[in-house]
Amino acid sequence: MLYESCGDRHGDRLLNPTLERCARGFAEAREAITAVAAGLTEEQMQWRPRDDRWSVVECLDHLNAGWTALPKLDRRIAEARADGILETGPFRSTWFGSWYVRAVEPPVRIRVPAPRRFRPRTAPPSVEVVPRLLQLQDELVLRVRASDGLDAGAIRLSSPISRRLKMTLAEWFLFIAGHERRHLWQARRVRDALPEIVS
Repeated sequence: MLYESCGDRHGDRLLNPTLERCARGFAEAREAITAVAAGLTEEQMQWRPRDDRWSVVECLDHLNAGWTALPKLDRRIAEARADGILETGPFRSTWFGSWYVRAVEPPVRIRVPAPRRFRPRTAPPSVEVVPRLLQLQDELVLRVRASDGLDAGAIRLSSPISRRLKMTLAEWFLFIAGHERRHLWQARRVRDALPEIVS
């Protein structure tokens, strides 16, 4: 397994504050996922405030699109490790990546339709969605730890919206964490709007 021992060199602490912040963001997302789904029936998980708005479980299912990013992250991390692209930070950032990371943070100021391939399924069963999303947080933390010691500001990947626009590896982690906060905030608003709820 590629990432089993990646965190052992530094214990539970990552060298770079940016990567520590990313790992903490995914750990916090794990707690928020559990909290937003806690005590809800399947009917409540599937309830939509309007026909053109997502339910709690659809917000969570959308975030499971993060699984599609893992092969790209794995490939670039492995390539950078093989090429010796090392640095402990601080990391450089790109103009586009910095803007994009800020743009996805809640509260939502700009609504942008999700690309078709990333849209949630209609009424996905929460018993599948929630555990898979919790597992994704663990997988993301493993990738963050695998990046420790690499120059995550020099490693570039195509952005989620265009192959021509590049983001750094650090910006990718920050984007994923911010995007999760955005849709967990959205899911929490749907939960709060439920006609009947178990607190």
